[in-house]
Amino acid sequence: MAMVGLFWIAEGDVYVGAKPSGLAAGVRLTPEGVVALGDKQSAFWPWEDVHSLAIDDVPVRSLKRGVGVAVDLVLTVGLGGGDEAPTMTVRVGGPDGAETELTAYTAAAVGYSATEYDLSRTLLTRLTQGAGTLLTTLTAMAEWGRRHEGGSPRAAGREALLREWLAVADATEPGRGDRSGR
Repeated sequence: MAMVGLFWIAEGDVYVGAKPSGLAAGVRLTPEGVVALGDKQSAFWPWEDVHSLAIDDVPVRSLKRGVGVAVDLVLTVGLGGGDEAPTMTVRVGGPDGAETELTAYTAAAVGYSATEYDLSRTLLTRLTQGAGTLLTTLTAMAEWGRRHEGGSPRAAGREALLREWLAVADATEPGRGDRSGR
C-alpha cells in the first residue's frame, strides 16, 4: 500500500484518499467507473456518466496548519478525544450537471503538500476527459501499485509519479477535453 498525492494505491486498486475498511467512507476508481464505498454512500457511476471529478476540504500542509495539527493531537490524545481521521469531499459531476458529494478519509496524517494537491487535482480532471486517458492512466497507477507494495515514496518521489501519470494522460489523448472517445 502506498500514498501518492491524494491517491492510495493498494494491490493495484486506486482510491481517492485512504483505502476504507469496514463501513468507513471511501472512493475507489476502477476501469469501469467511480465507486462510492461505505455506510450511507454506496453507489457506482460508469465513466461515461462522470463528467467531472473534484475534491474539496483537503488538508494542505503549511507551517501554521502543522502547528495547529500538533496542538489538536495533543489536546485530543491528552483529553481522550476521538481518533477519527480528517475527511475530504469528492464531487462527482454527472451528465446533467448535477454533482454528488462523497466523503473520503485523508491518508496524510498532517495534510498534503500544495504540489501534491495541485498535481492530484489535475490528474483527477484528466481522468474524466476520455476513455483512452482514463484506462491508460489508471492502468499505469495500478501497475505501479502492484510493483510497489513497500510503503509510500518520499515527497519528491510522489511528485515525480504524479507528473509521470499526468504525462501518460497527456500523451494518450492529446485532444484533451474531447469526449467523443467515450
